[in-house]
Amino acid sequence: MPPRAASLFPPASMNVLLSVARMRAADAAAIAGGVSGITLMEHAGRAVADAVMAHQRGGQGVAPVAVLCGPGNNGGDGFVAARHLAAAGWPVRLALLGELDRLTGDAALAAAEWVGAWGRDSVLAAESRVLNGAAVVIDALFGTGLTRPLSGAARELVVAMAAARRDGAMVVAVDVPSGLDADTGHPVGSRPMEEGGMVQADLTVTFFRKKPGHLLLPGRVACGATRVADIGIPEGVLDGPAVASDVWENGPALFVDALPRPRVDDHKYRRGHALVVGGAVMTGAARLVARAAQRVGAGMVTVASPPAAELVYRLSSPSQIVRPMSDATAAADMVADPRVAAAVFGPGAGTDDASQALLHALVAAAGRRGSDFGLVLDADVFTAFAGAADALRPHLTGRAVLTPHEGEFARLFGAGHPILSSTASGADKLSRARTAARHLGAVVLLKGADTVIAHPDGRAVIEAGGPATLATAGSGDVLAGLCVGLLAGGMDAFRAAQAAAWLHARAAVRFGPGLVAEDLPEQVPALLSVLLRSMDDLDVAAGK
Repeated sequence: MPPRAASLFPPASMNVLLSVARMRAADAAAIAGGVSGITLMEHAGRAVADAVMAHQRGGQGVAPVAVLCGPGNNGGDGFVAARHLAAAGWPVRLALLGELDRLTGDAALAAAEWVGAWGRDSVLAAESRVLNGAAVVIDALFGTGLTRPLSGAARELVVAMAAARRDGAMVVAVDVPSGLDADTGHPVGSRPMEEGGMVQADLTVTFFRKKPGHLLLPGRVACGATRVADIGIPEGVLDGPAVASDVWENGPALFVDALPRPRVDDHKYRRGHALVVGGAVMTGAARLVARAAQRVGAGMVTVASPPAAELVYRLSSPSQIVRPMSDATAAADMVADPRVAAAVFGPGAGTDDASQALLHALVAAAGRRGSDFGLVLDADVFTAFAGAADALRPHLTGRAVLTPHEGEFARLFGAGHPILSSTASGADKLSRARTAARHLGAVVLLKGADTVIAHPDGRAVIEAGGPATLATAGSGDVLAGLCVGLLAGGMDAFRAAQAAAWLHARAAVRFGPGLVAEDLPEQVPALLSVLLRSMDDLDVAAGK
């Protein structure tokens, strides 16, 4: 019997990402519901200690640990972690950045337990020499409580942690690496690559739910591996107005129920007819798009080809339809065909004047199809509309997906656009994508190792599961093809973009080293088999 869907994919509530403010509201709601703050701190510190012990059991066993505690609740978590490690026989040095007598609230209670067991003299001053000889360094300095850039002694400690890590120590961050803005993924008030701007951890233990900064670059790298610990906050707090979030980490639970599922009475048009407009020179882009659209389930894929490249496209795949595209009028007529459910423009289209004029005509033709027409815009479209995002906006509907990378995003909006002005002033990727989607009235998939998928209504999803091997020519074309194939099959734009990004990332993981773009579509059927099997299992469980 196949595994139950519930075991294959955690529920969507587990994918919720909480901003710093919403996480504080979750803590407050748990406390208001009867879970004491010191209980939450005890569970958090114990989770950190358990993570260290579990990691070291797979390595050298018991090892010297240095715990750096700050003056707030993050430091309180550190006191608890140190107490549990010491009680288990680990050699622990604990250092406090601040004065013991000035600790308040739950942090003071946690410190008192440590002092009661090990004495006041065991609380050392937080200096770099505390790290000497440590195999594990626990960063419990600031967590999400930091509001200004690291400076002075705190910055020196971060630099010392980096040196210890280079010498082989494992750095474990409590909640988030100190210095990281958990909402944006950037160092608090600093340039991303500035030394000492934030801790570089090997492992981050966070609590209840991840935050956007765990996934957004450079925070994703700074966190190392991120583990989420249950510290006793009830799931029900997620429904509270101060906690309820509209940002998620991407995962099948968000989109699997909307995936097109072939029916026994389907025909090729019902499964979706996708139109791919090819270019005359960079023909590989459109061919990758078309192959991905087929593999993800489009019942029919037509490639519109300039006359000069028609033979190349015809020889590419016998199952793809190739139609000559003599001019912009002929291309627009193909878009107008009611049997075409979705189209993709831009990959390999070209940047000469004729190609750019064609793209303008195609976008206008797609706009005339209305809200039932799926549209993916990529690559050279962003050159055709460079600095003219406002001119593109009237042609977009709720079933449009734009898939720029950072350079294309900047090109589309142009240096004078307010969205780009906010970028210059430090707005994070999540905010930029959401603002752009709202402005354009379309789904924006802002590509990268931390892909952000944003809906015009403010909802957003972060896909951070893609490996470094996706940095290869043509992989973006495959992503566009997955999007258009799912749109052609009837998915809404937001979930089609989520599913495409997830399949794209997992296809790369599944293939492994040596990946080239052509390999990606061929991994998709096996991934779809798992996803659709999970839905079949849910149907059986529901008696359908």
